[in-house]
Amino acid sequence: MNPRPDPFAALDPLGRARRAFLGRASLGLGALALHGLGGCAATPAAGAASGIAGPGVLAGEPRPHFAPRARRVVYLFQAGGPSPFELFDEKPILRARHGQPLPESVRGGQRLTGMSGNQAVLPMAGSFARFASHGQSGLSLSELLPHTAKIADQLCVVRSLHTEAINHDPAITFFCTGHQISGRPAMGAWAAYGLGSMNRDLPAFVVLVSKDAARDQPLYARLWGTGFLPGEHQGVQFRPGASPVLFLDNPAGVDRELRRAQVAALAALHREQQQAHGDPAIAARQAQAELAFRMQASVPEAADVSTESDATFALYGERARDPGTFAANCLLARRLLERGVRFVQLFHQGWDQHGNLPGDLRRQCAQTDQAAAALVIDLQRRGLLDDTLVVWGGEFGRTAYCQGALTADNYGRDHHPRCFSMWLAGGGVRAGHVHGATDDFGYNVAADPVHVHDLHATMLHLLGVDHEKLTWRFQGRDYRLTDVAGKVVRGLIA
Repeated sequence: MNPRPDPFAALDPLGRARRAFLGRASLGLGALALHGLGGCAATPAAGAASGIAGPGVLAGEPRPHFAPRARRVVYLFQAGGPSPFELFDEKPILRARHGQPLPESVRGGQRLTGMSGNQAVLPMAGSFARFASHGQSGLSLSELLPHTAKIADQLCVVRSLHTEAINHDPAITFFCTGHQISGRPAMGAWAAYGLGSMNRDLPAFVVLVSKDAARDQPLYARLWGTGFLPGEHQGVQFRPGASPVLFLDNPAGVDRELRRAQVAALAALHREQQQAHGDPAIAARQAQAELAFRMQASVPEAADVSTESDATFALYGERARDPGTFAANCLLARRLLERGVRFVQLFHQGWDQHGNLPGDLRRQCAQTDQAAAALVIDLQRRGLLDDTLVVWGGEFGRTAYCQGALTADNYGRDHHPRCFSMWLAGGGVRAGHVHGATDDFGYNVAADPVHVHDLHATMLHLLGVDHEKLTWRFQGRDYRLTDVAGKVVRGLIA
């Protein structure tokens, strides 16, 4: 079901232009939307719908589908596959049988990657990290996460996630878009499309990439792209420095009034082009131009953390003073969320520890633990946590056995999609709760499995959206974030 009206219904059956005909066939965006530019108003075309700021496509239905528990999302994506054995899911049997072969009955003939599939023996690797119970909930967490341990009673730890993808690119693509093959809209794009923007002067979907992370796995802009959705829902990447958004600043010799006049003139040209061709992409281009103009004033203020108190920097850690670090991005995410950005996604690479796991994992946790916990604490102090969904996790887990050489104090783990852990907080999830379980070896899900599609369905549900009803018709069928699967995991909801 695509709630948007057919923008070409008034045209003759054959279509007056090739673009109009193709636009009708693809059920495009609709009539051109022209927005006010803070004193430079443009007259909308008759029947035009809001293109980028406002209630979103679900405004035409009973909205929301459910009573929303969350209004916004911040997703702390840990690219590479964090090991649950050293962080969230202690397995004493691996430590007791360190170096012994993994029983074939546990593996059950499941496929392995080419990196460890040729090993004659798969020696089990016990975790170097110790665990302890924290908070009133008694949540078991690793010693590598001392700051996360302080928010144990706010966390909902899921230990039974699973996916089909066994390599990084399809696995990350799956988590970000709901499909292993690239080309689908990102999670944030679906949220922007369905729910719209809460601040017409900022993008509904913003992406932040850590500059202080190890570049072990590449990230691509398609991970926050719109796929077949209108381009206005594209994730906008904020970068460190004086100009957070590329090509947003005016060039030399162009002041704000001149730019205002240029955008107004562009709107008039686009209106004529829309009337002549009926091209759905015109609306998206104009909406983006107008948003970019407004962002020239809003982005510098949102990205300027100089007004933050010393106490806030102490909470996030001193690295938060260095723009582009994970800590600084967590602080910036809070500023964006409180200014009405609907979906903020942080990417932190470096979790792909095939070797030297003890040393590399300590470094990763030192970079991320304090700031991730600080974000939850900061949102709670500001009264935002109850309606902000925080998600922390990677694209898959790691194997119970060692990849390559195993020594007493050094080892690595291969990719493992069969079961892994992540945590959620705020936004209507059960606090101080552990959902699901893995077997004694941490190799298979033993209780309450949660698939990637289930996670997406639950996230949309918390935002008040029925995942089966938020769709877009493309190439003859209705697409959605959860494809043809997914169920809401009621056990995660408070």
